[in-house]
Amino acid sequence: MNTTMTRQRVYVLTGIAAALYVALGIIFADGLFTGTFWSSDSIFGTAWLSWVLLGLIIIAGLWQARRIPVDGVQITTGTATTTAGQIDDPAGWKLLLGNTYYAILWLPIRFFVGQEWLAAGEGKIRNDAWMSGGTALKGFWTNAVAVPEGPAKPPITYDWFRSFIQYMLDHEWYTWFAKLVAIGEFLVGAGLILGALVGIAAFFGTLLNFNFLLAGTVSTNPVLFGLTVFLVLAWKVAGYIGLDRFLLPLLGTPWNPGRIAGDRRPPTNVSRPRPIA
Repeated sequence: MNTTMTRQRVYVLTGIAAALYVALGIIFADGLFTGTFWSSDSIFGTAWLSWVLLGLIIIAGLWQARRIPVDGVQITTGTATTTAGQIDDPAGWKLLLGNTYYAILWLPIRFFVGQEWLAAGEGKIRNDAWMSGGTALKGFWTNAVAVPEGPAKPPITYDWFRSFIQYMLDHEWYTWFAKLVAIGEFLVGAGLILGALVGIAAFFGTLLNFNFLLAGTVSTNPVLFGLTVFLVLAWKVAGYIGLDRFLLPLLGTPWNPGRIAGDRRPPTNVSRPRPIA
């Protein structure tokens, strides 16, 4: 696929980058832009640094735009040739994330993480407190939104997330959300163990870990989150020793349709060893 990168597109990307930085500050760091402008107790956590860094993002984007010729530059993806602005990955990293012969290295990670999710989900599915009324999840949410008296800190750091959990509690979402959590955990584990749509299963696994951590539950979540991120990155080959060997060529991707969408071409990205004469 060929794309022309123009100055106008870089300006748009700069706007997106600046908005993303502001959004991260609003969502995950209360007072990043609106807090104390200067404080001798916390110089680098004050608002002035946030505005300076935001300005640097904009300046960097304008500098990037000035490097592009007026008529733009062509960016080619999907080929092995070097293209404008592209920085190649180290050979070992490319092999690990994109070569099917390295799929064996992802198998123990898949099995370990998958077993954890499968056991957690299976236990919840057999538990009426999760599948009939959701009282277990109600108790978890109730403890998570509690704000103890100081100096103790509440389990949830971000007020917006606490308000979201409280909203779900007030509207009794736990009655159906508990089933979603239980079945979701089971499906994540099954997908990883079977090697079925590993990238999607791993993504939803990280999403669950992320929400559990936001709710103040540490447990095994940091370990599972870290390992599952690598499975997301290795989605092309992590499930090759599994059902993805057949599912990915069949289903394809939005940018490369599979056989189910009418593409009858044989896969060209996997080289097969030649038999010894």
